[in-house]
Amino acid sequence: MIALVIDDEIQIRRLLRLALESRDYGVHEAENGQLGLQACAVHRPDVVLLDLGLPDLDGVTVLKRLREWSDVPVLILSVKDSEPEKIAALEAGADDYVTKPFATGELLARLAAIQRRRHRNDAPEIVFGPLLVRLDRHEAILKGEELKLTPTEFAFLRALVRHPGKIVTQRQLLREVWGPQAEEQTHYLRVYANLLRKKLGELLLIRNEPGIGYRIVEPL
Repeated sequence: MIALVIDDEIQIRRLLRLALESRDYGVHEAENGQLGLQACAVHRPDVVLLDLGLPDLDGVTVLKRLREWSDVPVLILSVKDSEPEKIAALEAGADDYVTKPFATGELLARLAAIQRRRHRNDAPEIVFGPLLVRLDRHEAILKGEELKLTPTEFAFLRALVRHPGKIVTQRQLLREVWGPQAEEQTHYLRVYANLLRKKLGELLLIRNEPGIGYRIVEPL
């Protein structure tokens, strides 16, 4: 497995190299966005770790350019208190993000998760832990029992389970479930997240990332 780290801080690059090599990744580094895009084209990594605060191009611009020709998993590295940047990165195609300073254990777990869930979106059925979602039949089966879901509840669950473990932004959820005219109606999300939580019980969790979006995860 090959990882590409795009970050202008040499200390961060060294830390990430040590963590990644401990999990048998081969590691390439780039100190700015232009070099990162070039390295991605040359080395064809299995995963990219991308800092948002680069000296030449901002991370979202790098991500948009990368997404023009590659679907490589991208994990964003972000400083705290930058929700608009995180949202922009997720909507531009990032798979997840971790906040600096970060624990290497969490970072490695996020990397493993985004690699597991690649290429699931087009399948007619999605299995996530104890949950089976039949997209073509609009059915959700939890531990062998069909969940009784309204059409809106199913649409909300479908939007989350297509990206298991990944944050789906508020805007993405509102567009997919209720349409573009509902982009400001964030209270819809709170209501339907709570409805789904009651039906999923303790087997799966719907986590709110305040100000950003929601993700569905398995309990630890």
